Order: sequence, then structure tokens, then C-alpha cells
Amino acid sequence: MKPEITDINQLDLNKTYTYADYLTWKFSERVELIKGWVYKMSPAPRRIHQKVESNLHIEIGSFFKNSKCDVYESPFDVRLIKNKGQSDHEIETVVQPDICVICDLDKLDDKGCVGAPDLIIEILSPSTIKKDYTEKFNLYEENGVKEYWIANPEGRSLQIFYLNNGKYEELETYEEKEDTITSKLFPDLKIKMVDVFEYS
Repeated sequence: MKPEITDINQLDLNKTYTYADYLTWKFSERVELIKGWVYKMSPAPRRIHQKVESNLHIEIGSFFKNSKCDVYESPFDVRLIKNKGQSDHEIETVVQPDICVICDLDKLDDKGCVGAPDLIIEILSPSTIKKDYTEKFNLYEENGVKEYWIANPEGRSLQIFYLNNGKYEELETYEEKEDTITSKLFPDLKIKMVDVFEYS
């Protein structure tokens, strides 16, 4: 019988794990699995991160209210799978996007989402910039996330990447207070930059 994992320091970070392992861990720290490797999530995000996430969630949640799509914010487990029917012992990737939109409700179960959301938004923190632009960028591209937004609270900017023939192309970078963020995947979704970022 395996010992109960109650402290993250009990994990061997030089080995890979599966979603089945992830479900047994009893420690309080939040982690993600990317292709089996454990990634520690940053401590409680700064206030500005939380404010931008909250603003986006309010705007997007309002847009999708009473629609066929569901909106979730972290902590919410998204299991990215290689093929349907994978068991918990075979799934190697579990991420917690800041915000995600899922329109195929068959992908939802009591534990979260199984498969790629339609839209994922990550809010940059100083400790997550590299991961959001590299590991997660490549991961979401490989798994068919149709649209990926990266919001930068410090720089007051938001980039939109759209999946085209299996590769992300940058659609737009919004940087001006007067800009209106517009989704290609959901053309009627329009959000004013002033409703997302704080301006003084």
C-alpha cells in the first residue's frame, strides 16, 4: 500500500505522475500536471491579478448566461486527454486555467472538464509568465483549445491567439484604454478594456 501523500515535499519531482495519483494527494498546495510533470502553482495571486480575473469572469459569465456554454474560473480541473476513454491512470495532464469556456457540456463531470475547453484565459503573474507563454501555450495548441487569451495586469494588455490549422496565430494585442476586446470564436463577445483593467 502506498503511503498517503499529505505534504508536497513527499513527491519526487523528478518522476511523472498521473491524474489517478493527483486525486490521492492530500496537501493544500495547488499543483498542475503537464504531461505527467508536477508544476507548483504560484501562491495566492496579487490583488491586481484577482481583480482582472474577476472582471473578465463577470463580463464573460454575463455574456454566456442562458447560453449552451458554461464558464468556470480557477480552481477548476481541466483534464487534457490524448483520446476519449482514457482512464485516470492514463491521463497525464491536469491544468487549472484562470477562466475557461466549455460549449460541449458532455465534457463536464463532477470533477471538472475532460477534454479541451473552447476558450481559455490565463492571467499573467510574475511567476507564471514563462509557463503561460511556453508550456501552456504549446499544450493548449496541441490539444485543440480554439482560442487562448493572455491578460497582463501589470502591462494592461490582452493578447488573443486563435487556432488555425492546428497552430496558434496571434489575432490581436489590445493595449489601449479605448480598445474593445473582440473574440473571433464568439464574434458577439465584446469587452471594453476599461471594464477589465484598472486605470487611474
